[in-house]
Amino acid sequence: MDDYNNPAGQPPYGQPESSSTGTAARMKPSEKATEVKEKVADLGRKAVDTIDDSRHSAAGALDRTASTLHSSGDQISGAAHTAANKIQATADYVRQTDLKGMAQDVQDIIKRYPGQSLAAAAILGFLVARGFRSRD
Repeated sequence: MDDYNNPAGQPPYGQPESSSTGTAARMKPSEKATEVKEKVADLGRKAVDTIDDSRHSAAGALDRTASTLHSSGDQISGAAHTAANKIQATADYVRQTDLKGMAQDVQDIIKRYPGQSLAAAAILGFLVARGFRSRD
């Protein structure tokens, strides 16, 4: 058929509409936004699951470090035992607290100590920036 008889975007009379372009063209922006939102939420859940899974191995590594400090601490000093106890407490916290709980704890600390939190963030930002600069 002649193209002037066929409006733009319409398949010729009697021919089926292409499934890939027809479906995409008919999908409403709100449906597309919902689909994207679901994919982002799924990625977020996967990231949280990955981090939560790694908590246990991190806690194990902290446990091993604390044990090593305790065993060699007899030869060093009481400071090694104190450090080992703090590392052990950190291992217990990491093992028992999920990512959401950790985030809530950080928010509580920031609310309780806003000045110190701001200073710590500034120092951390400086160190990260310096680390990136030294790689160049």
